[in-house]
Amino acid sequence: MIKLRYGEPGAIMRHGSFEFRRGCATLRMVDQTGARRIALAAQGFCDRRPRAVTVRQFRRALARMAILQLDSVNVVCRSHFLPMLARLGPYDQESLDRWLWESGENMEFLSHEASITSAELLPLLAHRFDSCRWRRAAEVREQHPGYIESVLAEIGERGALSVSDLSEPGERNGPWWGSPKGKVALVSLHSEGLLAVANRPANFKTHFDLPERVLPERVLSLPRLPKDEAERELLLIGAKALGIGTATDIADYFRIKMPAARPLLGELVEDGLLREVDVSGWDQPALLHPGAKRPRQVSARALLSPFDPVVWFRPRAERLFNFRYRIEIYVPEAKRVHGYYVLPFLLGDQLVARVDLKADRAAGVLCVRAAFLEPGHDRSPVAENLAITLVELAEFLGLDRVACDNKGDLAATLQSCL
Repeated sequence: MIKLRYGEPGAIMRHGSFEFRRGCATLRMVDQTGARRIALAAQGFCDRRPRAVTVRQFRRALARMAILQLDSVNVVCRSHFLPMLARLGPYDQESLDRWLWESGENMEFLSHEASITSAELLPLLAHRFDSCRWRRAAEVREQHPGYIESVLAEIGERGALSVSDLSEPGERNGPWWGSPKGKVALVSLHSEGLLAVANRPANFKTHFDLPERVLPERVLSLPRLPKDEAERELLLIGAKALGIGTATDIADYFRIKMPAARPLLGELVEDGLLREVDVSGWDQPALLHPGAKRPRQVSARALLSPFDPVVWFRPRAERLFNFRYRIEIYVPEAKRVHGYYVLPFLLGDQLVARVDLKADRAAGVLCVRAAFLEPGHDRSPVAENLAITLVELAEFLGLDRVACDNKGDLAATLQSCL
């Protein structure tokens, strides 16, 4: 157990139902329900939905999450739309995209996977520019000397370009452009900080430009932190976004490797910036952010993207919610358990169901291809609340109705509620 240091010798600090004493930590056990509520509150699920969603609400929601993960799969909608919908309710999707990519307040980078973060985090992520060791980029440099530099010069002259806009993009050699030399050049230059993502239009094609034409000078001029200092700060930001979590949960948030994360987390505990607690049923100690709220209840009702921070680290989702979750997109259809694009359904402070969804835009229908109830939950209230949430999602996507197939043990009840 790491000793916690607070105040003068013998002084006691209280935080909610926890008690901490200098030199030894007297900690009450956090039960699993309490841990769930702390986690959901940290992610913004205890905030009231605004009457009208503006940039102010987008900014607040992203500040809570710290990271908005991107994904190109468009079976329902682009994945980054769903976390905002889950927390804020319906909003204008074009307004969100304009703010994300055109305001200068945000940046796209590999902070988790491909993700949006506040541009203010650039000094904390910039050390990753020096660690780009992509084998394919080395091959392109060897096979086509000067080519990557010519791509940078072309963008400098012409402005923001996608791979297909390049004068010499290379031959397409697989789906999503594969890895032609043009794509390799753009991704490599972005990974090295020499290009920034300027925009992603409706087709989600990435347009790159020089950083000074995408981000404000004030941000670009901020001093970069050394790797250890930066990762320490990123771990603290991740811990705040999670509220409570194991060391592996927190390290995963910004994809920091455990050998580096472990001593830095120890320092944060020693400095009183994180607090070590026990959660019933967890086989690892938990770290609590001292600013985390512990609400008496959570009244959430939302469908979660597979890439929502609440569920993106599958071991954490299983620990918090007893919810085993896997993406089955790349699983052969005959071997799928729940479906192709399955969204967990959050009701209150629990994940109570999951649905396999597809937006049939031509027919104007949100298709529920399968619906499953999680063990231990009442079928009727879950179905009623899920039906309300599905209708809201359909309206958000501009679809006319929701249709539910017969697959899954919740399907029949859900059909009666739609």
